[in-house]
Amino acid sequence: MIENSKKAIPVLVSGALGKMGSEVVNTVLNSPDCELVAAIDINEKNNGSNISELLKVKNCEVFVSNDFEGTLCSVSQNYRNDNIKPVLVDFTHPDSVYENTRSAIAYGVSPVIGTTGLSPSQIQDLSVFAQKASVGCAIIPNFSVGMVLLQQAASVAARFYDNIELIEMHHNQKADSPSGTCIKTAEMIEEYPKKFNQNLVKETDSLKGVRGGLRDSGINIHSVRLPGLLAHQLVLMGSPGETYTIKHDTIDRKAYMPGVLQAIKKIGNYETLVYGLEKLIF
Repeated sequence: MIENSKKAIPVLVSGALGKMGSEVVNTVLNSPDCELVAAIDINEKNNGSNISELLKVKNCEVFVSNDFEGTLCSVSQNYRNDNIKPVLVDFTHPDSVYENTRSAIAYGVSPVIGTTGLSPSQIQDLSVFAQKASVGCAIIPNFSVGMVLLQQAASVAARFYDNIELIEMHHNQKADSPSGTCIKTAEMIEEYPKKFNQNLVKETDSLKGVRGGLRDSGINIHSVRLPGLLAHQLVLMGSPGETYTIKHDTIDRKAYMPGVLQAIKKIGNYETLVYGLEKLIF
């Protein structure tokens, strides 16, 4: 870990016109510790438009670009002699997040990734690449502090329960399932090594997938996609005579912004990949 500068952190937002990206733009513009230097979005009709006018947020002289590589290159060159690395916040699409992250690292820009859908092998590859480049990279499945607390509680409770199922529920525009948040929750539970949900009877399913997705540990994950939902997760644990339920509901995307700011402010202190918000706030 290295010490970061006290200067305002230059921030690029990729997916700037999306629901999460626009919230990040507004948050960065209103943070005294950050400076919005680029807004990237694939929507060509808004290319060259002032981001403040499009989103009706605090005035700034930043214009939307759909040239991802060109914007990274330009910002990297502008700050190459400074002792502070620019930060890219990415809320785009699972199909592009791997290449976006790798490109940012290659240009010396620290990526803070909120887009889910990266495979374990991709995360491992990015970890190796970030370490070789000495560039901090944060992959954060969920920026909510409340979700981090849920995951911590679930990982502790796993010592005492042998039967655990996870349910994650999101809006029907979410492209990947299960959510990266739910996968991260399962991984934290699995840090206590044992086999969960041992079958007491021979199960038969008349409908394929009715018991959810099965992880190697035995944990089942169920994904729900419906309009009207935002982001919700339940951890259900059971033992003879009792159940233990941990639930987290996100009702507004503003819930993620304190975590986004923490990641932006802290990732410059690292020279490798960090996976999970808990690594930055505890």
